[in-house]
Amino acid sequence: MREISDEVKDLAGRSKSKKLAPHEYQGGATAVSNLGMFGIKHFSAVINPPHGTILAVGVGDERVYADKGQVKVGTFMTVTLSCDHRAVDGALGAEVLGVFKGLIENPVMMLA
Repeated sequence: MREISDEVKDLAGRSKSKKLAPHEYQGGATAVSNLGMFGIKHFSAVINPPHGTILAVGVGDERVYADKGQVKVGTFMTVTLSCDHRAVDGALGAEVLGVFKGLIENPVMMLA
């Protein structure tokens, strides 16, 4: 996890300063669009070829919810997965979102 974190920080820093080489940002099967850092709660991202999917990530914000008759407050985030159905079936996309949800709700599982 530490290596991945360091690499992501390096790529993000070089991206902001426009110092990425083309091979470091071209291609891929999926993409992530994060507008949450701008306070956007939910949105639909547009798929850019050659990607087959793109995950739109909204801001994490506190919300009131009911749990077994109790009123509670929790942090919630909306994510939307857009799928190009020529490449990825929507049912498979739903499975991907289910796994993503499980990992976000239980991050320790990413270490297993």
